[in-house]
Amino acid sequence: MVGSGTTLGDWPTVEELKQVLDITSDDWDVTVERVLEAAIAKVKADVGDWDEIVDEPDESLAQAALRMGELLALRPEAAASSIADPTYDKLLFGHRRTFGIA
Repeated sequence: MVGSGTTLGDWPTVEELKQVLDITSDDWDVTVERVLEAAIAKVKADVGDWDEIVDEPDESLAQAALRMGELLALRPEAAASSIADPTYDKLLFGHRRTFGIA
């Protein structure tokens, strides 16, 4: 489970994503947690060469995961392509280690 308290160097929490999504009920916690974990995995994949032992998210990467969680929950079509969301793209700027070849 994603942690309940956030400090610098931590991924966002379920509670943070619920706040962004304006969810006040605990009925959706399992679904929100699943969305958040998918969002964090997407950020790690978009950075590329993520090493679980060494790498930690900074503020931009944590915010990118929160943004991706919002996109996955509310606008999955925008989440399909990170280029479709300029906010997400700006949060990842300077963090990418691998780049897709077109």
